[in-house]
Amino acid sequence: MIRNQIKPAIVMTIVLTVVTGFIYPIAVWAVAQVVFPAQADGSIVMRDGHPIGSALIGQNFSGDKYFHPRPSAAGDKGYDAANSGGSNLGPTNKALIDAVRKRVAAEAKLDGPIAKSGVPVDIVTTSGSGLDPEITPAAAELQVARIARVRGIDEGAVRAIVRQNTRRRWAGVLGEPGVNVLGANLALDDAAKTSR
Repeated sequence: MIRNQIKPAIVMTIVLTVVTGFIYPIAVWAVAQVVFPAQADGSIVMRDGHPIGSALIGQNFSGDKYFHPRPSAAGDKGYDAANSGGSNLGPTNKALIDAVRKRVAAEAKLDGPIAKSGVPVDIVTTSGSGLDPEITPAAAELQVARIARVRGIDEGAVRAIVRQNTRRRWAGVLGEPGVNVLGANLALDDAAKTSR
């Protein structure tokens, strides 16, 4: 009786390994390459023939002339794409509370007095992945005056760049709007080049 079960078990193991380990992944890869080639290849942003980042992975911009992304808990120093993850600290954790207070104070020092509405939460807290490529429009607006002042350009020009790099809600209802930090910062640099 056991001998009757061994052969079908071996055959099913081989068939399922081939189907789920080879055929299915290759089919998914092929469809993705045809239907969504940029996304399937990581949405890499190229400049002068060199990759400078991904539209899907956050990276650190610390200069005052750039939009700053969400803080990152990915890796020891943050923004480590090979070590994605959040801090896993709960809302009552003293380390998280102290870190947020420190970030709020730093934000107030960098971008001036905080409005009565307060600091947008995404500019002082990390995301679940630690590599969020977007900030909220409110977080971008908080930084507009600083960027315009440092770059010596009109705030309206900076706001136009924010609008151009804002992802709207899908179908007008799903998700929240987000400003792609890499795209906005590249647009700022491009605008500086064309104004010379």
